Amino acid sequence: MGLPTLEEFTADAHGWLADHVPPRAQGVDATWGDGSDDVSVFHDLSFEEEAALLEANMVWQRTKFDGGWGAITWPAGTGGRGLPSAYAHAFARAEAQYEIPKPHEAFSVTVHLVAPTIAAYGTPEQQRTLIPPLLRTEELACQLFSEPGAGSDLAGLSTRAERDGDGWVVNGQKVWSSGAGHAAWGELICRTDPDLPKHAGLSAFLLQMDSPGVEVRPIRQMNGGSSFYEVFLTDVRVPDAQRLGPVGEGWKVALTTLGFERGGAGDGDSRCGGSWSQLLALARWLGRDDDPRIRQDLARVYTDQRLQQLTGARVTAMSAAGQPPGPEGSIGKLLWTLGMTRLSDVASGLLGARLTADSGEWGTFAWTQHVLGAPGYRIAGGSDEVQRNIIGERVLGLPREPRG
Repeated sequence: MGLPTLEEFTADAHGWLADHVPPRAQGVDATWGDGSDDVSVFHDLSFEEEAALLEANMVWQRTKFDGGWGAITWPAGTGGRGLPSAYAHAFARAEAQYEIPKPHEAFSVTVHLVAPTIAAYGTPEQQRTLIPPLLRTEELACQLFSEPGAGSDLAGLSTRAERDGDGWVVNGQKVWSSGAGHAAWGELICRTDPDLPKHAGLSAFLLQMDSPGVEVRPIRQMNGGSSFYEVFLTDVRVPDAQRLGPVGEGWKVALTTLGFERGGAGDGDSRCGGSWSQLLALARWLGRDDDPRIRQDLARVYTDQRLQQLTGARVTAMSAAGQPPGPEGSIGKLLWTLGMTRLSDVASGLLGARLTADSGEWGTFAWTQHVLGAPGYRIAGGSDEVQRNIIGERVLGLPREPRG
């Protein structure tokens, strides 16, 4: 039996979605003042509120997974349908027209970063036991990459894993780990050979977050939330069976994960962090949409988000074809952060004083959460400076930046 056409697939998707969730008002057609005006980039929620949001995402993912819509491009053996990436994009476009839970970073890390990395580097046993529950979000996962002393230089990390019999003993500290307080697993990058050059001496592990010696602490963010965590590792024992990939290839594992992250950064008109549609609705409500300068600004934001969508589609297509992550991921990540900055600038210019105090007016002061959160993604997933270096060196062939 051949593949369904995209039109047939999309019609089936709409039929299934309509049976499970209500439609939502679309973009500028939505009634101003109705529903949520949340345009936050990072959540400003209590631990309990964040747990409830994650549970809503997990329940929805399980519903999709059990209905055959939660792992569209994955092989049938993992609960997927083995369809090309174009079908996953078609479903995402359809899904965006319905009232689904607001996204969360930990959910994306689990389904779109850690699970695909295990598929690429995991042993058959790891793939069999971990991929299905992660894709179905029976459990969540986090990244344990960044460190206080390494900044964006991931290869400069100092968390050590020392061999001890049939396992490893880990000591160190990780920081900026999205959702670590709710995660069952962590993808952990450690230094296993300090005598080798820094890229060569790294290895990756799958850490159970409830292991003895693991301490997770929330980090208070500028916007008031605490969806990031720092993780302290003190004499944590990790079985060698939980090593992800060969010893010494942690750098390759990390780059694979970061390639998925950069490639998936931003989906153009998502509800996480605001969208062009919401910005246009704000301009119309303020009566500024006929201002030539504002119209130029809106056109630039729209162009930014379309470029993000197209670049993300290229990365997804490469992944589906079995090609390793390339510089397109860095291009997409940089486009996303630049687009978020422009979105903040235009919203700030439109709102003026309305952005400085909460008057209770719907859709105005809410943009403060975007303005405060957007700069964070200039660091998350590799800083803008790192992305520019990758593009300059790997795409344009420029000389490598001097390194110590």
